[in-house]
This record gives sequence, structure tokens and C-alpha cells, in this order.
Amino acid sequence: MANKLPNQKDSEQTFETAIERLENIVQTMESDKMPLEELLTRYEEGIKLVKVCQEKLETAEKRIDIITRNAAGKPQTTEFEPSQDSKSESATSGVSLF
Repeated sequence: MANKLPNQKDSEQTFETAIERLENIVQTMESDKMPLEELLTRYEEGIKLVKVCQEKLETAEKRIDIITRNAAGKPQTTEFEPSQDSKSESATSGVSLF
């Protein structure tokens, strides 16, 4: 179980640990064995983890833009075009904890 340490800042979390914790929260919330107050606490934690994941993905995208260069060594930005399967999934799916 990848629980966040109490003194661990969101920015110190890796994308993978944040996703793992988020998946754990979703499984726990779906079990119907959690009191309402704890559900709200876990939901709040989940929202923060989604934000961490989004920030990590944005940072990675910016780094890819910087790394991509043309033959002359000058920065060259190339748009990433996901496969058709990914486009259709992302267009129909939103961020959801349930």
C-alpha cells in the first residue's frame, strides 16, 4: 500500500505513487464499508492526487518539448498525436473517483 507519509509534500510524490494511492482510494470507496465522514476525507485526498498527477503530466510534456530538437540542434516542438483509441477514450471519460 502506497500511503503518503504525513510529512511528504505533494510535489515530492511521484506520478506512480499518486496513481497507486488514487486507485487504492477508489477501491476503498467502492466497497460501501466506509462511513460518510471518511468518504469525504478520501474524496478530498483523491482530488488532491488528481491535481498532483495533472501537474506531473504537464511537467513531463514540457520536458518532452524541450528535449525534442531538430538536426541543427534548435528546439523543435512536435505535437504528440495519440492513437485513435486513446482519443476516443479521453473524449468520453472525465476524471471520476467512482
